[in-house]
Amino acid sequence: MFGAGRGDISDAEWVLLEPYLPKSTGRGRRWKSHRVVINGILFRLRTGIPWRDLPERFGKWKTVHDRHRRWSADGTWERILQAVQAGADAQGRIDWSMASVDSTMCRAHQHAAGARRRAARIPGRRTRARGHRDDEALGRSRGGLTTKIHLVGEDGPRPLAFLITPGQWGDAPQMIPVLERVRVPRVGGGHPRTRPDHLSADKAYSSRSNRRYLRRRQISHTIPEPQNQRANRRRRGSAGGRPTGFDQERYARRDEVERLIGKLKIYRAVATRFYERAFVFQSTVTLAAIRLWLRS
Repeated sequence: MFGAGRGDISDAEWVLLEPYLPKSTGRGRRWKSHRVVINGILFRLRTGIPWRDLPERFGKWKTVHDRHRRWSADGTWERILQAVQAGADAQGRIDWSMASVDSTMCRAHQHAAGARRRAARIPGRRTRARGHRDDEALGRSRGGLTTKIHLVGEDGPRPLAFLITPGQWGDAPQMIPVLERVRVPRVGGGHPRTRPDHLSADKAYSSRSNRRYLRRRQISHTIPEPQNQRANRRRRGSAGGRPTGFDQERYARRDEVERLIGKLKIYRAVATRFYERAFVFQSTVTLAAIRLWLRS
């Protein structure tokens, strides 16, 4: 019986999800057992167990694994997320008046460390240092081998967009790339929604380039100014520009994105990266985001 297991897709969620699933394999054959397979993928997402240890009620573990990997490679999960977001926006269930941006670190399991490597050139030396490719989003930080998730979320809390990078990458340089990923299609056609009215972030995102970008896109923002930036601005006098505005009440709502991170990391396959390839981990986070949108 469908929906019998804890964490399985409910009937109401299946009604929302089914229209966006691919109907055929692209080779003239129709997919079978979508709901059972997706329940298996969700079980693995929630528990983080090896694929081979999936319970028999989900069918062959390789079928579940291969379908998740295939839909990760061809962008199916990303298209489903956009479709679910578009449906929520058409019903007026997205709060565009306020969004927040933040990041979180995910420790990489030892099984994720086997992705192909490239040799990185060291300036001034003939030798090359061994390191992961940037597109695999693995890097060394204080926590060891890690991946960082940068995300922007609305009041829900639900993710509008996210981006994964190596763990040692800073937050401020990724604010613009993750905002550029906000793209919610309109059901009736027209330009997609790409920006919130207001953005809140902590002082790690404070930079002149980020503030200039937000002003250019007419996005009001609440970002505290670090003490060293404030002192530098005052030291430059009129050339340093005007003081940045700060709304304490709006800033207090930044806990929404922190609660969103907590909801995403309930899923163990998100809290710990088990995948070698970045595109599979990216789609795993996407699947967790889809579940949050469906349950809202």
